[in-house]
Amino acid sequence: MTFKEAFCHLKSDKVMSFLIQRFGKEITLKDRYEDNYAKAISLLIIEQQVSFKAAITIKKRFIKLIDKKNNKDILKIDDEKLQSIGISNRKVSYIKNTYKYFEENKIEFEKLNDTEIIKQLIKIKGVGVWTAEMFLIFILFKINIFSKGDLALINSVKKNYQIENLDDLKLERITQKWKPYKSIASLLLWKSIEEKVFYNYRE
Repeated sequence: MTFKEAFCHLKSDKVMSFLIQRFGKEITLKDRYEDNYAKAISLLIIEQQVSFKAAITIKKRFIKLIDKKNNKDILKIDDEKLQSIGISNRKVSYIKNTYKYFEENKIEFEKLNDTEIIKQLIKIKGVGVWTAEMFLIFILFKINIFSKGDLALINSVKKNYQIENLDDLKLERITQKWKPYKSIASLLLWKSIEEKVFYNYRE
């Protein structure tokens, strides 16, 4: 898949056409890629329910702390040390659960479909559907994922499509038009809300 193919499909949607024009050259799927799956999910856990700015700071500290350590070594890091870099006690537990899971299970994700991957990942305490969906998008580069549980995405849809009361049916009608490139549409919507630039139907 190339972004060009995705953009050609998405352009039939006026909002997407506008966002492609504004941000098409700025979005990427690869800026959060990490080939160590335990580390990748741990970084996503750090992002849960904190501001974008705080997440970046804590992730940088975490990456520095675990540098050159293997998964077994990371499991031995004192909880207090992880807490000292800004990770909550609960998230420390979740991160340890994640490293333990990947030490004990060798999952061949390429042999599983999206639903099966989510089912596998949510077995890890601390990993919910949102984290699993972000893993699908940014680590496995799955191109047809839209996370209904992502507040920023939902807010971006509301603002760009000027829908105050967005129910599941309305959301489904909008997102179905993006298939099979929902992940690319999501990148554009995230960029839109990050930059506070939205489609204006009056223009």
